[in-house]
Amino acid sequence: MVTIVERTKLVSEQIGRGDLAQRLDHTKARLLDPDIRVIVVGQFKQGKSKLVNALINAPICAVDDDVATSVPTAVGYGEEPEAFVVVKTESGEDVVVDRVPVPIDDLQRFLAEHQEPKDGQHVVGAEVSLPREILKGGLRVVDSPGVGGLESTRSLSTLAALSGAHAVLLVSDASQEYTEPEVQFLKHAMRISPNVAAVLSKTDVYPQWREIEQIDRSHLGEVGKIPLFSISSDLRLLAAGHQDRELNEESGFPALVAHLRRDVVGRAEVIQQRAASHDLLSVVDQLTLSLSTELNALLHPEETPHLIAQLEYAKERADEFRGRSSRWQVTLSDGIADLISDTEHDLRDRLRKVQREAESSIDEGDPGPIWEQIAEWLDQRVAAAVSETFVWTDERSTWLAEQVAQEFAAGELEIPAIEVSAMDGVLDPVEDIRGLDEGRLSAAEKIYIGVRGSYGGVLMVGLATSVVGLTLLNPLSLLAGVLVGRRAYKEDMSSRLARRQMEAKNIVRRHIEDVVFQVGKQLKDRLRFVQRASRDHFGALAEELHRSLSDSVLAAKRAAAMYENDRDARVRQLRAQIERIQAIRADVPGSRDVPAAELRATPTAKAVEAGQDRR
Repeated sequence: MVTIVERTKLVSEQIGRGDLAQRLDHTKARLLDPDIRVIVVGQFKQGKSKLVNALINAPICAVDDDVATSVPTAVGYGEEPEAFVVVKTESGEDVVVDRVPVPIDDLQRFLAEHQEPKDGQHVVGAEVSLPREILKGGLRVVDSPGVGGLESTRSLSTLAALSGAHAVLLVSDASQEYTEPEVQFLKHAMRISPNVAAVLSKTDVYPQWREIEQIDRSHLGEVGKIPLFSISSDLRLLAAGHQDRELNEESGFPALVAHLRRDVVGRAEVIQQRAASHDLLSVVDQLTLSLSTELNALLHPEETPHLIAQLEYAKERADEFRGRSSRWQVTLSDGIADLISDTEHDLRDRLRKVQREAESSIDEGDPGPIWEQIAEWLDQRVAAAVSETFVWTDERSTWLAEQVAQEFAAGELEIPAIEVSAMDGVLDPVEDIRGLDEGRLSAAEKIYIGVRGSYGGVLMVGLATSVVGLTLLNPLSLLAGVLVGRRAYKEDMSSRLARRQMEAKNIVRRHIEDVVFQVGKQLKDRLRFVQRASRDHFGALAEELHRSLSDSVLAAKRAAAMYENDRDARVRQLRAQIERIQAIRADVPGSRDVPAAELRATPTAKAVEAGQDRR
């Protein structure tokens, strides 16, 4: 495919179509470096990092009982072992991200301990290149930081990363069956990523792993068709050290490696080849259009005025096609506007339900002593609501891009696929929930409140009984002081409880408002990214089509004005170029060789014929 792309690019440059040559440069870059990303996700201490190490047979990711991976680590292919840490420098409003080379033996220190190579820099990721056969096809394995619970806020960044991944591996050890958050995360992952698989790790540690495997398979059957691979990373590393094939089979890794090669890399190669074929056929059609137009004008000069009229009409349609009033532009702008409104409403609706539930629970008792549990529950519910909105938005944005592509492709013009899912910086963590006073009083504070209330009772009754000759401090005044003091204490506790409940509700409301403000802005930015990516992609293709028709009109006019003695040489030259282009087209997978008599039957040229039919 790369050879065919280079041949087509050379022809494009010779004909003077630098825009098509630039497009083929991007096609070639995708073929040479497909970057097939597989993200390994899961909760803390499930064996994700050791799985990556065993898969590539190298101690790259930090593995220890006392440390955990703190930043994502991407491992890809390279002729020489190399390691880089991605550092982010913040100075005021400026943010700079750099790749800093580090010794590969010291990489674990940056990943596990989160140390910083320079002052003022923050490590946000790591990249490793290794000469491994499994990574040769463009496979890039990403070890993601563990999440304390897949329903927590930290899982939102993982969901955002999944939208740009080709495959996902959810790792869970054999100590217990899938939890509800893990099952929910699998459902979200299946709606975002095209390829999801489950991994049951540490089968060498837990003897009952086969029972857990059967239970997990039943859970997966309720979610969808998700393959499950039971593996032992320690056995894999031991087998690699002793070159023991039987031990390697027992580790379970051969099935996982076969899945990555066949279902991940193989499928990605098919998609890459299909996209490259679309690019090549589109370029070949546009090159053929101008050449065949000029050739027909030279061979049949009597039809040149009619041909020019057809091309002019097609050019006018192409000019309208790239304008803001075209159907695909209207579909895109209206769809984005509707989607932004629907997304905002969906997010607010979900979070309002969470807010009502939180306020109801606060009204049932004193939120002070159990505020940590309430905050944790609120964090989980907010994260679940935002995750649902994010997944829904991702599905709708992909659907919108497909609708725009269908509008653009009207008229049998094949358009390459466009990827609109990947978006960095989406779903950044929102500020933590504020703390709340527990409302506990010390013994001195309780005595002070009681004495303050009892003083009034003693004074009031003592003055009243002094009329009958009793002293200020008498049994009746003391009893009244106790009763009044007790009531004052209860009233003070009740008012304090009401204040804490009101403060807790205000904290919940402000947190919900912060989430709506920040996440709503990020989701809008994501949809704007989809709009710009789709507009630029299809707009560039519309510009190419318009230029191809413009060049065809100029070629026809130039042929009409050419002298007789120059025509034969130009005809021979055009026929040679067309034959060369058709030879390239015949080599493109999924295409067929088009005879010279059918040169005008290409998808782009059909727009010209459609103009003739309408006239």
